[in-house]
Amino acid sequence: MSYPEDRQYTADHEWIVVDGDTARVGITAYATEALGDVVYLDLPEVGSSVTAGQTCGEIESTKSVSDLIAPADGEVLAVNESAVDAPETVNADPYEDGWLYTLRVAELPEDLLDADAYAALVEGQGA
Repeated sequence: MSYPEDRQYTADHEWIVVDGDTARVGITAYATEALGDVVYLDLPEVGSSVTAGQTCGEIESTKSVSDLIAPADGEVLAVNESAVDAPETVNADPYEDGWLYTLRVAELPEDLLDADAYAALVEGQGA
């Protein structure tokens, strides 16, 4: 499996793509495969603050409920209402139409991974 080179990744299987002081956040294809069919999203509220490494929402699938972990500190600017209304979009296109929310980034953590490092992490987890 390959991962888009234009973004950074977390060990929690989320991605972030930064443009200036804003960023779009989602989960990786690896995460969607592990979860199975996504059936419900509980995303952070617009205007709320999120902290890197902390829970900021939930994603529910036919297999389980998992926490969404913020990849960076910041303020939530928007949520993907289309994905909330049609959660299967996250499975179908996790890197584009299935994005979850956008942030005004306050600070990026130093432990974000590039695509190659994330691929190595996933491979080490038995993917």
